[in-house]
Amino acid sequence: MSPQDQHGSRGYSVPTGRPYALKELQASLGSLGDHLRELYDGAHPAEYDTIADALYVAFQTATGLAPAKSYTGCPEHPNGALDPEAPEGWGRCLICNDRRRLGARRHGGPPAAPAGEQRRLGYPVPDPPYTLQRLRTYVRTVEDQRFHLSLSSPAEDFVRIADDLHRAFIVARELSRPRNASGCAEHPGAPIDPDAPPGEACIFCAGRKRRAQRSPQTPEMLPRIRRGERRQLQRRFERPPG
Repeated sequence: MSPQDQHGSRGYSVPTGRPYALKELQASLGSLGDHLRELYDGAHPAEYDTIADALYVAFQTATGLAPAKSYTGCPEHPNGALDPEAPEGWGRCLICNDRRRLGARRHGGPPAAPAGEQRRLGYPVPDPPYTLQRLRTYVRTVEDQRFHLSLSSPAEDFVRIADDLHRAFIVARELSRPRNASGCAEHPGAPIDPDAPPGEACIFCAGRKRRAQRSPQTPEMLPRIRRGERRQLQRRFERPPG
């Protein structure tokens, strides 16, 4: 039944909790665009933390407004395993996709190429690169959608904004991660050693290398005491007369 038909019928009622959740969603997205306009290319990752947190809160609210999502989208296996490399045009059910791949091999067909955008737990995850411009595009799409949301909006509108919020959250989360300024794969967020040669700027690896280059010192061993002997200890203070 369409929303227009629902309005014309006496049995239509607003879902429980939707007015409060919709108001909360509108409030969480209200100042998001202002925060994004203050950012610039090359901004510190910590400046994206607030935006990533706000997007995640808005995403959680939108998932409550949308109907329960079938993770796989498969009527036969709604809560089955997800295919991490589901080809374009296929579903996300790993069991059904394995059947399709097996059938393609038997008939000698080419293997299907995986889709560009993967879905985890039923929500879309965009592929890199993750840039500020891409984050602004996703947030602009979300803002355009929220202006058209109302208490009588169809469920598809809430599903769409939840998916777009998840895309924006993934980009903001990746931008908030520490940048690999040192060029070290072992310590990507390590401070830079200003005295290190080019290509060895990681302060942790530089310190490890300096310690390895130092000449080992021979430890001083105490004389061994034979059994039955007592070590003569030299007193620092004389014993008071008693």
